[in-house]
Amino acid sequence: MVTGHEHTVKAFDEDIKHLRALISQMGGLAEQAIGDAMLALERNDTALAKDVRKKDKAIDAIEAEVEKLAVRVIALRAPMADDLREVVAALKIAAVVERIGDYAKNIAKRVPLVHTPGAERIEAISLLPAMANMASEMVHDVLDAFSARDAEAAIRVCERDNRLDDFYDSIFRTLVTYMVENPRTISEVAHLLFVAKNIERIGDHATNVAEMVYFAATGNYMADRDTIEVPEA
Repeated sequence: MVTGHEHTVKAFDEDIKHLRALISQMGGLAEQAIGDAMLALERNDTALAKDVRKKDKAIDAIEAEVEKLAVRVIALRAPMADDLREVVAALKIAAVVERIGDYAKNIAKRVPLVHTPGAERIEAISLLPAMANMASEMVHDVLDAFSARDAEAAIRVCERDNRLDDFYDSIFRTLVTYMVENPRTISEVAHLLFVAKNIERIGDHATNVAEMVYFAATGNYMADRDTIEVPEA
């Protein structure tokens, strides 16, 4: 015979699984948006860029669903301690992933501005996809860490942010040098600098999610990156 308590626990577990699934779905859409936006930039594919912007509404819709479910769980299940931390983390993470989707949309908006009619091909564009791949991998890995409640994986994501920042600095210098040497490209290169900054911000948001995952899993705030110690199993 299933008791009321057992039923409540089972219902809560199902809600948590649903929250994780929604976050995973959001993350998949955000990753695809990043990849498609960069592909559109490389190929000057304005139709694909427009599609990225259009699909951003799907990410927004899932965020709204996560918010409704999280509020319902808190109101009806009254979760405590680590359970409450996970629900709150899901709510916050959904907002961050939605913002990541916005950055991908912003990159897509720049596609027709970078490839203006009659403008020469800016070879520096070829540097950006590798940076975007690095940021996208951070998003993927940190959401896997959330699903698995893996604090160590969250730490590893944070450790990669410095490398992404270094990549951004290198691309920034390259683009500025190119702009100085080719004054006619100032407008296009300015948009590419904007793209690079958006990618760098995606990495920052992945790091923010990692800190939320760490707190949800351990109940402790992540230490400064220079003093991080991997928790014992």
